[in-house]
Amino acid sequence: MRGTRTTGARRRTARGAAVATAVLLGSMVPGAQAAVGVQDVDTELAYTCGLPEGEQPVKVVVTAKVPESAQAGQTIQPEDLGLDLTLPEGAAAALSGSGAATVSAEAQLSVDVVQGDQRARTEWIGKTADPAPVPEAGDLALSTSGSVPYVKPEAPGDLAFEAGALSVELALKKADGAPAEPPALSLSCALDAGQEATLAEVPVSGGGGEPGAEPTPTGSWPEEEVTGGDEDLPKVGTPARPAAADAPPCAGDPSDYMGMVAFVTGYANVAKLKGATKFPLACARITQGESRVVPEGEFLHVYQDSAVDLDHEGKPQLPPASGTFLTFGFMPTTATLEMTQIPPRTNPDGTRVPNIKSDLAINIAEGSTKAVTAVTLELMLRLRDVEVNGVPLDVGDNCRTSKPFTLRLEGHMTLKDGVQVGYTLATGGELTGAVTLPPFSGCGADEDLDNIFTASLSGVPGYVKQVQGAPCAPSQHTPGAGGVCTDAYEPTDTPEASR
Repeated sequence: MRGTRTTGARRRTARGAAVATAVLLGSMVPGAQAAVGVQDVDTELAYTCGLPEGEQPVKVVVTAKVPESAQAGQTIQPEDLGLDLTLPEGAAAALSGSGAATVSAEAQLSVDVVQGDQRARTEWIGKTADPAPVPEAGDLALSTSGSVPYVKPEAPGDLAFEAGALSVELALKKADGAPAEPPALSLSCALDAGQEATLAEVPVSGGGGEPGAEPTPTGSWPEEEVTGGDEDLPKVGTPARPAAADAPPCAGDPSDYMGMVAFVTGYANVAKLKGATKFPLACARITQGESRVVPEGEFLHVYQDSAVDLDHEGKPQLPPASGTFLTFGFMPTTATLEMTQIPPRTNPDGTRVPNIKSDLAINIAEGSTKAVTAVTLELMLRLRDVEVNGVPLDVGDNCRTSKPFTLRLEGHMTLKDGVQVGYTLATGGELTGAVTLPPFSGCGADEDLDNIFTASLSGVPGYVKQVQGAPCAPSQHTPGAGGVCTDAYEPTDTPEASR
């Protein structure tokens, strides 16, 4: 934990990490893109890969989005990477013959960043979201997605992305989930002779660098994989997105020294339906308030009031979540849940009305610390895409809770003899609580279904558990330094939901 800010001494820091403030839920923040326009990469490449049966042709389709243009000194961040592989029928038959029923893949494509006579090497890595079945006949198609390193040219001149060698790691499993024999297979692939390797070109105009100057590096890469002197290379960074394939954009503002962003995920139980809904990995924006230090007997309390906002595609809500339950104890019911926040208000002086309250209590005599953080959100819940026993149920476009409801969670921390247990802002952790849904209204296109959803969902508290990753304080991040922020000012920590 770090030093606090007190009123009258506004330090340039976004952590205030001596105070265990809270982060809850969240959603998508538009990712940082370095150009006005975007061009789509959609390139089919022909490779030859070494398989146990011998060399085999493999088709690779590379998709991504890159800027149409950029300025020198400006970060170019490719987005939405897709690496789709098609292995020939012979390869699929060999996998099936080994007893493999499903296959997962991680593809690593070497991409050279070329500007003038200088080049640096990056790696574009994609992973399959779910195992793919091995077909009994025909080609084996594998779709992967992932993250891409950023590039920062320091001088004008066209910058090209050129595909190079490809390596693929296959994980093989039997129908019962046990590893196949062999359990894994590594493929080394070379681009076919005569294959056009250029994926995209980005014109770079004068800007951050001196006219005519060569680019300079700050990233790291193997010396044998680049040409030219170190001082002449484009800057190549680590991926500007978190490693998790399902992590949404979550870019913070480096000019906002009171702001933070963090990924969160978790479960919400619906007591009546005896089930739980997992909310997707999401992003939360936090505006910290000032700290107040108050001595009280043997304790020194540090209080802080802050605000958290949800922002999904420009709206104050969570990403939609899919839930499956047993209505009335026996009827399978699925629905898409949309949770919308009633955002905290803004005071006349521009500060936010807090919905996060933190109390860090330091016992000076014992040398111990306890902290509790409470997060209170006002929310509305909408249901759509409802199916009962597999049959669609038309609930209309306005099936939602009749009024806002309150979700309150708490995170607790103890610190004794240098050992910290529990939740803090700087390290993340678990926040727990409960929510009671009010009656529903507006449900049903042709008939009134309000009472059905009210009877099934409302009135009984449901347990909620959220897990927060370590937050990114953009104003404190130094590009190239690594840590809890990417160089696109997004969190690097992507937590796993737990019940």
